[in-house]
Amino acid sequence: MEGDKGILESLERLRRRRNAVILAHNYQRPEVQDVADFVGDSLGLARQAAGVDAEVIVFCGVNFMAETSAIVNPDKITLLPEPRAGCPLADTITPEGLMTLKKLHPRAVVVTYVNSSAAVKAESDYCCTSGNAVEVVMAIDAPEIIFTPDKNLGRYVQKATGRELIIWEGCCPIHDRITVEMVLEQKGLHPSALVVAHPECREDVIELADEVASTSGMFKVIEEASSREIIVLTEAGMGYPLGKRFPDRELFFPSEEPLCPDMKLTTLEKVEKSLRELEPRVTVPEDIRLNALLAVERMLEIG
Repeated sequence: MEGDKGILESLERLRRRRNAVILAHNYQRPEVQDVADFVGDSLGLARQAAGVDAEVIVFCGVNFMAETSAIVNPDKITLLPEPRAGCPLADTITPEGLMTLKKLHPRAVVVTYVNSSAAVKAESDYCCTSGNAVEVVMAIDAPEIIFTPDKNLGRYVQKATGRELIIWEGCCPIHDRITVEMVLEQKGLHPSALVVAHPECREDVIELADEVASTSGMFKVIEEASSREIIVLTEAGMGYPLGKRFPDRELFFPSEEPLCPDMKLTTLEKVEKSLRELEPRVTVPEDIRLNALLAVERMLEIG
């Protein structure tokens, strides 16, 4: 459409003028993914943010992702086009809550999922993503490990590593709403399909899967799959980047398609406006940033 064409042309001019890079999560709207310089999961985007050669980073995702960018890029401008884009999982834990748990387990090492605020990361020893959580936990030599804030990912990691974890009882409502009944319905409709589940899914759902993978890991699983039909147990927005990469595969999502409303708040208009006005900016107080940086750097080094 003519309006979209004008926005796209403006975006290109602003991107060059601002020396900006646009990063977009896999769950973003298709048109936002299409204008991004890099599309990926939390770990991939964190790595891009850490090594990007630009003065401005436009983060098309949710607030904790933009905070992570600001943590590793204090000298760059990090923009979050939609400041209301939050994460219900990240909201389940506070720094005060984590500090209380640490007092109960003073010898414990804290591993915090990247889906968390900068202040919570600052109270943690390691960060992890769904893609490297198992490797991070395996790398730690400690009598106790606190794992926050996702209980489903924590239980998956506990089972995969054989380590006993002290697990915070938070969850991603999008993944937690995927039920055994939904999976069985899809398996009934597509009996020869490969089932791939995100590790934020419930334990009983993961047990029905042939493969468990992070959002970036799903690309590798599908690339190597012999089946043409794939049942994908994650946010249904993944259908767009997976469909682009694998046009010859048939992708099926749970019968009640899970969609993250926060991830869909970012639009092309908001991306263009943020570059034009260099707002809204995401900053992290220096004392919190420095404490969180060590945990994030450990995440980037492992897995």
